[in-house]
Amino acid sequence: MAVRRILQRLVVFLLVLGGLWALWEGYKWLWESTGWTKPFRVNEYTLPHLHEIVLQLREPTSTGDDLWLYLLHATLFTARAAVAGFLIGALVGFALGVALAQFDVLRRGIMPYVVASQTIPILALAPIIVRGLGSVSIGGSPPPDWVRVAVIAAYLTFFPVTVNTLRGLRSADPWALELMHSYAARGWTILWKLRIPSALPYIFTALKIAATASVVGAIIGEAPASIAQGLGGAIVSFNQYYVLEPSNLWATNLFAALLGISFFLVVLLVEKLVVRRAPERLV
Repeated sequence: MAVRRILQRLVVFLLVLGGLWALWEGYKWLWESTGWTKPFRVNEYTLPHLHEIVLQLREPTSTGDDLWLYLLHATLFTARAAVAGFLIGALVGFALGVALAQFDVLRRGIMPYVVASQTIPILALAPIIVRGLGSVSIGGSPPPDWVRVAVIAAYLTFFPVTVNTLRGLRSADPWALELMHSYAARGWTILWKLRIPSALPYIFTALKIAATASVVGAIIGEAPASIAQGLGGAIVSFNQYYVLEPSNLWATNLFAALLGISFFLVVLLVEKLVVRRAPERLV
């Protein structure tokens, strides 16, 4: 049964991939053959053929490496920062969500600032944080570039985890809470035995959102800070030469999308292993 389910999912994946490929190429053919210009003019610069993007991966770059190898190194650099930022942001968000759920005074006082933190444009904040950390001395030298980028990834990660952790902890079954109180259970016992298990579906929903957000944060942190080793630097570099070779930028976008999807799938796998029962059956 397990093999059959995997094969079914593989077939569905290939069908969806083929459908998207056909939609892309069909859209390009129709707009080019009719000369339509809405919503944008379609040509080899605005919408290159997908096979051209794939074939471009074998072409050498200015560094001497093939494009796929260059983008692989850039992806690994961005992935390291994104993983670190995701872990930091998830831990901070979870701890903050628990604190806000346990203490009403903190929730009323801090929650407005947590929400307000997400209204600051990340493009304006990223270079300030990355440049600012570059002037901080840790062990006699500034932190590595990827560590500074990880802070941006953590900044985008902590908010959804905080909000969903708070919501999940406050969603425990009132009857179960009453039962725990009738047994004279202490606050922290109720938290670990009831509230956190009930909040797991909410927390993993936030982690799936935060996983892709951490990749976006890492890329955004690299671009305005002129950190050239990652995907953000590759996007800035290939954007400057887009007219000469647009497929390079599209290939970079492909690697960025695959990185975000990989993060999402890892969190989804962990969720499948951890959340095995429906919330209402946890107690």
